[in-house]
Amino acid sequence: MQFQQLTYFLAVAETRHFTRAAELCRVAQPSLSKQVRNLEEELGASLFSRARGNITLTLAGEALLPLAQRIVADVETARREVGELAGMRRGRVRLGATPSLCAGLLADVLAGFHTRFPGVELQVEEGGSRDLIRALGKGELDLALIILPLHSSDPAFVTTPILRENLVVVSPTSRPSPNGRASMRITELRDRPLVMFRRGYDVREATLHACRAAGFEPQLAVEGGEMDAVLRFVEAGLGIAVVPSMALKNRPGLRGTPLARPRLLRTIALAHRKDVEPQRAAKAFHRHLMHHLRQLTPEELGDDLEVIAEGGPE
Repeated sequence: MQFQQLTYFLAVAETRHFTRAAELCRVAQPSLSKQVRNLEEELGASLFSRARGNITLTLAGEALLPLAQRIVADVETARREVGELAGMRRGRVRLGATPSLCAGLLADVLAGFHTRFPGVELQVEEGGSRDLIRALGKGELDLALIILPLHSSDPAFVTTPILRENLVVVSPTSRPSPNGRASMRITELRDRPLVMFRRGYDVREATLHACRAAGFEPQLAVEGGEMDAVLRFVEAGLGIAVVPSMALKNRPGLRGTPLARPRLLRTIALAHRKDVEPQRAAKAFHRHLMHHLRQLTPEELGDDLEVIAEGGPE
């Protein structure tokens, strides 16, 4: 079965006339008729009832029709997308991401994308999820990796959930585990000195909310840091902290202790403005990101990450 044969079959099915189908395909009518007959011989069934002046689909033809339409459409889509990407020599992607994603996921994704599209300029802005949403709304970013749900009443964003991640309690490996067990309950954070992120970090709000829901106000040893500062403060022994599991990548001086059920989870999404069509380079990055996530092995994901991405942009 050849792609050209399916194209000719669809043309006849649409026009119900071999001569008009040949004109539509810009091919001689005998050549088109021969290819359709070859397809019928290969399938072992007649696709058309050829009564004089009345071409109709047989049952076999009706069964093939939706399949052929889907195959032809998929091939055309593939040709268009590959052609666009092959011709993409220049462009720019302005991407926002939270610090833990920059440290734990984004480096490998950006490296692969740069290898594939070396002419595309990559600009990365690191910040808290709420700050990134504001920058996205102002048109300062093309895409942003943010945390759901959005803390904004503005409905003008399209969000694609891609990852679900556990939050863990981080402590220095130079000291004993906070409770000597494989997991901790939220209530065990009571009366322990916590290193806390600055306002604007969703993990800060998630931690405070979980502590208050458990009936206590956390004791803050240090407050107001960015991700790297919080991790350094924990390494120095100032306290423990609740952080995304990805933040511990390449941090041998820190251990992450999972929270016992109910766990603290966060959903990571890729966002863009609804009223602005992403440029070709941004769409290519979206597709590359999705492909990268689908290729991650269970060993690479570990117990604290789950890929929930389904696909890329059209």
